[in-house]
Amino acid sequence: MARRTRRAVLTALGSGIAATAGCGSFGRERVDVLVAGSLQKAASETLQTQTDVEVAVEARGSVQAARLVADGKRDPAIVALADPTLFDRVMDTAWHAVVASNEMVLAYNPQTGGGTRVAEANPWYAPLRGDSVSLGRTDPTLDPLGYRTLFVLALAANYYDEPGLAEAVLSPDQTYPETQLLAQFETGAVNAAFVYRSMAMERDYPFREFPPEIHLGDPAHAERYRTTSYELPNGTAVAGNPIEYGAVRRDEQEATRTAFDTVLSGDWLAPHGFTVRQAYPRLVGDVPSTVTR
Repeated sequence: MARRTRRAVLTALGSGIAATAGCGSFGRERVDVLVAGSLQKAASETLQTQTDVEVAVEARGSVQAARLVADGKRDPAIVALADPTLFDRVMDTAWHAVVASNEMVLAYNPQTGGGTRVAEANPWYAPLRGDSVSLGRTDPTLDPLGYRTLFVLALAANYYDEPGLAEAVLSPDQTYPETQLLAQFETGAVNAAFVYRSMAMERDYPFREFPPEIHLGDPAHAERYRTTSYELPNGTAVAGNPIEYGAVRRDEQEATRTAFDTVLSGDWLAPHGFTVRQAYPRLVGDVPSTVTR
């Protein structure tokens, strides 16, 4: 397994990535990028301004995105997912780069009665047990946000000594596509939702924070997180781990390499509430020489 620090990789790449937008002139080369739903805004806006090629972004739940590529239904030049284990377990790639991390929070709409109850609750999960709060989450069969919601509730059940917490909180009618989850606040469909911190910050929604033992964002609690797991539809089990985002480049075209250098920098993610650690990008696996050079 190859591991390199963020500084070493960027120095080796010699990318000299510009911090300003490209000229936007007609005829720029296009690079198709398939990203996790929680990366949609960062990719469509900031990534595009920081690279000199045209980035055509499609956003899907990460499990669904990985399946589309594995099944030959999509052929993007770059794939960026909310769980790097999917590169191995679904896409079967030889390598990937880890570029950022995140944590789970409970976002709420303060303009609703249910949202107000979430804001004032102690403990935070108390109003979620009944029907006084309409709750939103994503489908665990389609994206990591969905199964990480289950992990948070399982960890919370142990942390607060509340057996059966998940069963009391969850119901089948709560699931929405990741790319549409927070938009449900605007329609009034939900008062609160389990989301990544970055998603709440992008839309300026207030949120309840969880203890680090629960929020899946602290590497110091990795062993505790790994006590949880979820089985994907293909039979592969994914374990709870500190949240990380990974990316892979799938061709050697110059435009793709240019865009991927920007992906590796992480500069397109930090303004959107993601955590870009000094150790990123971390390269894992049989990395092509054109990436490591």
